[in-house]
Amino acid sequence: MAVHFPNESRSYDRSRQTVMFWGYDGVIEKVFSIPVDALLKIRKLSNYDEASLLDIFDTNRETIYAAAAKLYSRRSSGPYYLAAANF
Repeated sequence: MAVHFPNESRSYDRSRQTVMFWGYDGVIEKVFSIPVDALLKIRKLSNYDEASLLDIFDTNRETIYAAAAKLYSRRSSGPYYLAAANF
């Protein structure tokens, strides 16, 4: 099965410097994360805070979800960590 992203929830994990989000393969929840450096590759910012990182995620969901689905299709198990190289 393919992974889907019907849940638009996302959260910033300050200790890990990542935005966490969730996908589903059927009814199985999968956890994904995208680090700050990958978000800043999508949109360059010299100064950023939690709100601006979440805004980058929100305005680029389609791109992030496509990269996450591609990563998911190549890996049978998590964690699903999107690196800057995925963009």
